[in-house]
Amino acid sequence: MDLQAYLASQRVLVDAALGRLLPTADERPGKLHEAMRYSVLAPGKRLRPLLMIASAEAVGGRAEEVLTAACGLECIHAFSLIHDDLPCMDNDDYRRGRLTSHRVFGDAMALLCGDALLALAFELVCRTAEHVPYERVVAALQLVAQATGTFGMVGGQVVDMESEGQDVDEATLTFIHSRKTGALITAAVVSGALLANGSAEAVSDLRRYGRHVGLAFQIADDILDIVGDEAKLGKPVGSDAKSEKATYPRLMGLDASRRRAAQEVAEAEAALAGFGPEADPLRAMAAYIVERDS
Repeated sequence: MDLQAYLASQRVLVDAALGRLLPTADERPGKLHEAMRYSVLAPGKRLRPLLMIASAEAVGGRAEEVLTAACGLECIHAFSLIHDDLPCMDNDDYRRGRLTSHRVFGDAMALLCGDALLALAFELVCRTAEHVPYERVVAALQLVAQATGTFGMVGGQVVDMESEGQDVDEATLTFIHSRKTGALITAAVVSGALLANGSAEAVSDLRRYGRHVGLAFQIADDILDIVGDEAKLGKPVGSDAKSEKATYPRLMGLDASRRRAAQEVAEAEAALAGFGPEADPLRAMAAYIVERDS
């Protein structure tokens, strides 16, 4: 399949929906809404919403059924980036090729912007109930909430911070990556299937796919922080080494990290063995995750 054409068309769909769903700057409090739109509508891969849509399609659903919830996942991702960039966390000045939220709007507004996006995200998932049965929406809500909090992204970030400058083993590193990045990616894949009424077997297979793809994505990010092009990444490289973060290249070197990422992609593709061509976008996205340059 032509993955780039698929990604481009789905990004247009997601970006248009985000533009409609985010509050506008002419609504009070305008500065907060301006900050929300600044971060969410910045150019990005839209990986999480695209994975949710592709997963729904893989079990026979339609993009329109999950589009609003998919936008909610992008809001959660944006919230996490805004907070990660704050001076009290990673203290980064650039994100997606432009100044970070706190550099433009100040620390306090950036903090509140992230809070507002997290709240909006759950509202958007709830609004899926306009055309999806409530029980499916509740299952997706629980999954996304768990992937966001202490047993997911936030918990992974805490252990990541605690591990800076430490010599960690692979089990700890996998714990960090599978929660800090992998949990929300897995939630996007699984909730897409749940909302589209996928079978229990399909949901189980897609959960396996999501876990392997999520880990592969973060390993690829670790590698790009060393060998990536700053102009393409839209942020400085070398920040992981500067902060002495726990990463796969630091633990096992670049070549072994590349092999591990390829192994995770192979496992992700194997999890889709029971699906037909309807899952081709997911198959192609798994390979793209480790081959990308940004």
